[in-house]
Amino acid sequence: MKKRIAIIMGGYSSEYQVSLKSGNVVYDHLNKKDYEPYRVHIFKNKWVIVDDDKNEYTVNKHDFSVVINNAHITFDCVFNAIHGSPGEDGYMQAYLKLLDIPQTSCGFYQAALTFNKRDCLSVLKPYGIKCATSFYLNKGDVINTNAIISKVGLPCFVKANKAGSSFGVSKVKGIEELLPAIENSFNEDDEIIIESFLDGTEVSVGVINYKGETIVLPITEIVSENDFFDYEAKYLGKSQEITPARISDEMATKVSQTAKRVYEILKMEGFSRSEYIFVDGEPYLLEVNTIPGLTTESLLPQQAKAAGISLQELFGNAIEQALITKNN
Repeated sequence: MKKRIAIIMGGYSSEYQVSLKSGNVVYDHLNKKDYEPYRVHIFKNKWVIVDDDKNEYTVNKHDFSVVINNAHITFDCVFNAIHGSPGEDGYMQAYLKLLDIPQTSCGFYQAALTFNKRDCLSVLKPYGIKCATSFYLNKGDVINTNAIISKVGLPCFVKANKAGSSFGVSKVKGIEELLPAIENSFNEDDEIIIESFLDGTEVSVGVINYKGETIVLPITEIVSENDFFDYEAKYLGKSQEITPARISDEMATKVSQTAKRVYEILKMEGFSRSEYIFVDGEPYLLEVNTIPGLTTESLLPQQAKAAGISLQELFGNAIEQALITKNN
């Protein structure tokens, strides 16, 4: 009997359009012999199933079910393709946990922790994971630009603490650019993180639970045409993404071991994609993503393809591992 799979997509953040693309790729590539997939659009004003004819059916939030043509539909598993809130910050994970519905991403605590860049880095630093020097600000704090620059130097990066797809990120080259960059980040979040500039080769490393084993996928080198790997570079073709990365075997081993260690320290499940910059041959962690892009052009699918894993296998495995986790 086919398993009914709810593919949740959309979300409440600036990343909703990217999420809709990811969700539709999952829908298109799931093995229809094994699964009966449903597109579920999650927005602040509505949770709806959207069928192939664009008809919408309201989801009952009390039990995450839906009535379609007088049939009451429940789901065996939820495939989480929401980038940003509420799919990547722990809210959907906690909600589905309460309903005892398995889902493909990490647990609610891991999602909340990794979504908060500064909290995640604070947890990992005592384990010897190298990170940039950072300065934190909450909305309403007194802003001392000289103190910030004294700590992190120039150039530096100003980032929204809880946002993805490079929304609310600016590269600051002069002190006069700092306040506008801070305001830009506060448009996305009420917490920001300002980090020292790391000059080196940037790589992205996917780690997944594949058939019950934690594996590190082939590494991708990021070569941005812009100042950094921003939204244009990620989604509008303004970068080269080279898999496998053009780095030494020693560097590849170091970053692979670090990425796997981060995954295990945080007790992750499902997909993880983390970004690193090499400084003097050592990988420095930038951030951890638990709902990475899943379009055909996205990094994790590229890496899976290089490892000989098709999208059908990648997505089907995520569902099966979620079902196994529930049954254990």
